[in-house]
Amino acid sequence: MIEAAEGSAILFPIWQEIVVGAVAFGLLCFVLMKFVFPLMEKTFEARVDAIEGGIERAERAQEEANQTLEEYRRKLATAQEEAAAIRDEARADAVAAKEEILVSAREEANRIIAAGHSQIEASRQQLVRELRGEVGNLAVDLAGKIIGQRLAGDADTTATVDQFLAQIADETAETSGAR
Repeated sequence: MIEAAEGSAILFPIWQEIVVGAVAFGLLCFVLMKFVFPLMEKTFEARVDAIEGGIERAERAQEEANQTLEEYRRKLATAQEEAAAIRDEARADAVAAKEEILVSAREEANRIIAAGHSQIEASRQQLVRELRGEVGNLAVDLAGKIIGQRLAGDADTTATVDQFLAQIADETAETSGAR
């Protein structure tokens, strides 16, 4: 039986050991609850705050990045609109300058043509005067040779030649107008 009692003693510890173990366990729990668990709780809360703060900072940074991106897009759109307006204005200026140059060139061409016409007309009138004088002199010389004597003075001769040439000019104008 002793063996049986000793065998059952193995299953049931000594009560003094249970009390010492319980006091040691209580003391250990008290030390853990008083000093260690609060530190662990603070560390845990600090980590949670850091993680949540990091998430919040990341969300704010994402919002700021989105706002910056949207602002960039607006500025880009504005810059593209301004560039299009500048291109359109430059095209309009180029067309206006082209038209101005064409008008100026046409005016210059017309002026040159008018100057050429007036110069041609002046040359034609000068040639007509010279030819009248020559034709008159030739006619008087021819008439003088036919008659065999020198005809009247230069003033009478010039008046007769001018009258004759005016008569020819009138006849030429009438035939030109009749066509």
